[in-house]
Amino acid sequence: MIIRIDFNAADPIYVQLRNQIVRLIARGQLHNGDSLPSVRALASELGVNMHTVNKAYAMLRQEGYLKLDRRKGAVIQVERDDKKTEMTRINGHMEMIVAQAICKEISREDMLRLIGEMYDMFDF
Repeated sequence: MIIRIDFNAADPIYVQLRNQIVRLIARGQLHNGDSLPSVRALASELGVNMHTVNKAYAMLRQEGYLKLDRRKGAVIQVERDDKKTEMTRINGHMEMIVAQAICKEISREDMLRLIGEMYDMFDF
């Protein structure tokens, strides 16, 4: 598992970590049942505080991407709610993205092309 942290990025480290793990799942590089490194091991590998990794893992657990098992540690376990629930959740995120695009005069066609390219990037 390759994770790279940008210590100069605007996003907090725990968000970068969470986002990269979600991308690894989407790309098929992490699968249900795969174990993630322990909080201590990943923190040491990345050179970050254990609380930072713990916060990212907690966020992933809360969002339904992993479960914490006392014996196995953090294990990928993507919970798939019904499509309507997922669409409602995603709609909340996308509304702001579309609003920003409109403010910056990015066309609907450009946005649809961009989304298509992103799906292609994940080979979906």
